[in-house]
Amino acid sequence: LIFNGVTEARQISTGTENIEFFGKRRRVEVCETMLSDYQGVMKRIITGDKTWIYAYDPETTDQSSEYRAKREPRPKKSRQSRSKIKVMLTVFFDYRGVVHYEFLPTGQTVNKEYYLNVMRRLRNAIRLKRPELWKDNSWFLHHDNAPSHTALIFRDYFAKNCDF
Repeated sequence: LIFNGVTEARQISTGTENIEFFGKRRRVEVCETMLSDYQGVMKRIITGDKTWIYAYDPETTDQSSEYRAKREPRPKKSRQSRSKIKVMLTVFFDYRGVVHYEFLPTGQTVNKEYYLNVMRRLRNAIRLKRPELWKDNSWFLHHDNAPSHTALIFRDYFAKNCDF
């Protein structure tokens, strides 16, 4: 940090933003190439993810900001915290939208047996909602590599029931 004058300060950077910029730019270029050259493949990818959904999630600072005249008093806001009531949402989607979603039952953990049952329900949802992908088994599943997703029982199931 370099001090400029009595009350002004400016931050000195190490130049990493150039590296970050070029890294981001490269990712954009790769994405654009994928979209233009591999359009057919991109339309066959079904992505899965999990997230916690809270009964009440307070606004972020940006969401709660408002414009005021200089002489207007600040709005009075109480500090709020997230609800302790939460549920895990598992969702699978493709370029057209949500294919399948479900909420984790209270007390249940995401283990290999639970996730295998989710996969069975996902396959049924694909059969019903994306019959063009189902008929020639041309869809790809993209999800993280959590232990419950890579368990042997899970891989065996897909080896027996899917051609990919």
